[in-house]
Amino acid sequence: MNNNNKIINDIDAIPSLVQSKRQIDRYNLDVDAQAILVASRLMAAGAKLGHASEIHFSKFGLSTGRYRLLADLEDNEGEELPSQLAEHLGITRATVTGLIDNLERDGLVSRRSSSDDGRQRSVILTEEGAKKLREMAPEHFARLEAMVGLLNIEERSVFLDLLGRVTQGISALTGELGSKPKENISNE
Repeated sequence: MNNNNKIINDIDAIPSLVQSKRQIDRYNLDVDAQAILVASRLMAAGAKLGHASEIHFSKFGLSTGRYRLLADLEDNEGEELPSQLAEHLGITRATVTGLIDNLERDGLVSRRSSSDDGRQRSVILTEEGAKKLREMAPEHFARLEAMVGLLNIEERSVFLDLLGRVTQGISALTGELGSKPKENISNE
């Protein structure tokens, strides 16, 4: 069996349940070791996915953030305000400004007076930006499909549900401990 197809057994995965229990005992905490293990592995998977995403998008001359901004523009008829982009992408306005500056430099977006409110500046997906998305789509979506290729359709449905519920809990890392997560996120 080659390493690309190797499925990691629970006993070999890092961190392990034994490691989680050892840490909990070391600090004399009253927490569920399996919950800690799931959260730790999810954080590790998130870091690996973030790194892999950057490698993937760099093949197209983009970053994950730059791609997400272009895709959001495309999904919103090619024109949005920077504040809308920041809200949709879950990032700060300062970060959006940096992404827009880089994309504008590369000719993938432009700025103009808003069609809704001429006092504001909209971000526009240029023909070059739309072309970039069209050209990368076949490979990009094939790779996304391959990434979850080991899951059948039922497993993907369950995964989407679980991912939505776990995503609700992310605020526990940044918010008040014990605060209630937001309402369920759809798996559609």
